[in-house]
Amino acid sequence: MSPVTPFDDSATARAVIDADGTLVGWSDGAERLLGRTGAEVVGRPAAELLVGEATGPVFDPEGPRWHGLVTLRHRDGSAVTVWLLAHRTEPGDGGPAQWLVVSPLQGELPHAVDDPLEEAGLLQSPCAVAICDDRLRVRRMNDVMARVLGLPEEHVRGLRLSEVSGRPQGADIDRQLRRVLATGQGHDVRTYVPMGIDGRVNAWLARMSPITDPSGRVRGVCIAAHDFSEQYLARERLQLVNEASVRIGTTLDVTRTAEELAEVCVPALADFVSVDLLDPQDPGGEPFAGTPTVPVALRRTAHLSVNPGTPEAVVAIGHVDRYPTPSPQVDPLLAGHSIVATADADDLAQWLAWDPRRLERLKEYGVHSTMSVPIRARGLTLGVAVLYRSARQEAFTPDDVLLAEEITARAAVCIDNARRYSRERETALALQRSLLPRSLPSTAAVDGASRYLPAARAGVGGDWFDVIPLSGMRVAMVVGDVVGHGIQASATMGRLRTAVRTLADIDLAPDELLTHLDDLVVRLSAEAGHEGSPGEVGATCLYAVYDPVSRRCTLARAGHPPPVVVPPGGAPRRIELPAGPPLGLGGLPFESAELELREGSVLAFYTDGLIESRERDVDASHRLLCEALSTDSDSLDETCDRVLHRLLPTGGAPDDVALLLARTRGLPASQVATWHIPADPALVAPIRKQVVEQLGTWGLQDASFTAELVVSELVTNAIRYGAHPIRLRLIHDTTTLICEVSDTSHTAPHLRRAKTWDEGGRGLLLVAQLTQRWGSRHTAEGKTIWSEIGLLEED
Repeated sequence: MSPVTPFDDSATARAVIDADGTLVGWSDGAERLLGRTGAEVVGRPAAELLVGEATGPVFDPEGPRWHGLVTLRHRDGSAVTVWLLAHRTEPGDGGPAQWLVVSPLQGELPHAVDDPLEEAGLLQSPCAVAICDDRLRVRRMNDVMARVLGLPEEHVRGLRLSEVSGRPQGADIDRQLRRVLATGQGHDVRTYVPMGIDGRVNAWLARMSPITDPSGRVRGVCIAAHDFSEQYLARERLQLVNEASVRIGTTLDVTRTAEELAEVCVPALADFVSVDLLDPQDPGGEPFAGTPTVPVALRRTAHLSVNPGTPEAVVAIGHVDRYPTPSPQVDPLLAGHSIVATADADDLAQWLAWDPRRLERLKEYGVHSTMSVPIRARGLTLGVAVLYRSARQEAFTPDDVLLAEEITARAAVCIDNARRYSRERETALALQRSLLPRSLPSTAAVDGASRYLPAARAGVGGDWFDVIPLSGMRVAMVVGDVVGHGIQASATMGRLRTAVRTLADIDLAPDELLTHLDDLVVRLSAEAGHEGSPGEVGATCLYAVYDPVSRRCTLARAGHPPPVVVPPGGAPRRIELPAGPPLGLGGLPFESAELELREGSVLAFYTDGLIESRERDVDASHRLLCEALSTDSDSLDETCDRVLHRLLPTGGAPDDVALLLARTRGLPASQVATWHIPADPALVAPIRKQVVEQLGTWGLQDASFTAELVVSELVTNAIRYGAHPIRLRLIHDTTTLICEVSDTSHTAPHLRRAKTWDEGGRGLLLVAQLTQRWGSRHTAEGKTIWSEIGLLEED
């Protein structure tokens, strides 16, 4: 007896034969059957024990089992005819298959007149019933169980159920039966074992009950097996559908969604899956709404196999191939429904006749069944998923088709959503880039560099930046961020950027500009609402004006992160500004601050996408920003790249990022001339003379005539219509000469058309014709009229 179980293993004759037909195992029962010890037979060919031919089914070396009548040679020379059951087993170490041969020993089952095992009346049950004795040997079974096992009762009697099964799960059955014998209590067991000659794995509910004699002694076990494979498969399909709903569509990426579809199907439903998608005719449009034209161009988006490296695949990922009809890829698209083809019916060969290389590859890996499922969503054809079976013996069933269609339908919705998101993202990104400046203007006030990065996953937002030249060599710098993402945010950003440029042209102070911009956002919010509900338009903004003559910068912000300044040779620091409310709240004041900047100072403006991160707090991000800005570099572009590399994750920013760096310049005092003018029209002529002399000193004699006329007209108007004191200022760089006349009157001049008989009214018209630009701006003391004269000759 075995030291593990109290049952006599010698009641069954067992032998193990390797793939070469050599005996490698021999039990005590086999010795009792043929009188030969293990030492005598182990290592010798099993055929030496045979007498004549076996009676039974044709032996298949690759089959799961064989059974039949065999005549064996006893040690004493006599012939012994026995019934053998042989199971093909796979060693756990991956070696060649072996055969486990078992046979019940006759005369081992006692028969008593009052034996409860013989009197059990369950054999008429419609369920599969088997009765085992106290040694777990089969004593009786009904016809239903015989059909399930594929073996007659008279041959199975005396074997254990584990020996009949020949599978690893059989050991668990024996353990459960021993439990019933030991406790005298029945219980239910769910198991999944192959039963019958076809080896198909079924799900079984085995009800094990003790069989007792009149004295209450447990004499055996009754097993009533119920096949609930259909319920089990239905639950497995439902679980796979649920898994598909969780695993497919985790991202808004078409390729990743196709990969997830393949991962769900392999190995649960198929051994190899390919996913091919149609490229839209118009990159910005919808996929095919009707039947595609043959041959159909499909892009291999994903494939997966149970074999490492997916050796069954002929087409590489990303490759576009053209498929004719008939083919697994085109036929379901033309038919509008799933199609199953099998090697047995020869329709699989017909499908692949157009490409012998594909057919040879599938034959090489034993593909015997193919299912092609069109991928469709919203009435649009997106592509096709083709599922193959090779390692799994059974072909695709109608239930498999329904399951594949359910999974593919879920994937189609996700693929369609991903494509629509990609189209919207590309549209919004194109709109965003068209609204942002393609290059920063060259100004005498600052050198600039900028970067814009769209969000990696959240979609394009409404971040923007701009550098706007102003009068008097000054420059405005603005950075803003519209709440939300998508095309609506980009469109709102464009409207705000245009509004900022318009307000900057009338030279509003930063706090006044933000006030007007706040009013605009309030109106946009009201327009965005519907049915009395308020809209959700909101934004933050930072606006700064730098004057290279005074080297002073005036800034104001509306809920935007404060800028960082890096003085020449100094450490970076945040500029402390009044926070200001975000744009769109309405009615709240904005405050500006002014600071003096040394020439060569670097101003860093940015949106919150640069400093907000899940991995660190805002203060830590500011420290990283300052570290990146503190590294000496003559190139602002290099500094931009270093900042983005230091602060943003490798997979892309979770939010839009706009970054603007500006290095300040200072205009030397030698390029500025100022005169204070008395309120006497007779002094205009001497002023003109001084202007001409100054231009001569600067070497700008070519501009003297125009400058003299402009200065004469502007100074005369200031004396006549302005208020004292009056100041004239000339500023020049290599390209522009600026004439400014300031007075303390807040009345702005306007250009008018003088009639033929009018004696005056042509002064500002003359200024407008002689200069590149002209205009006026209000100051705290009054106003300034300015004009710009080009110094470079036009080609």
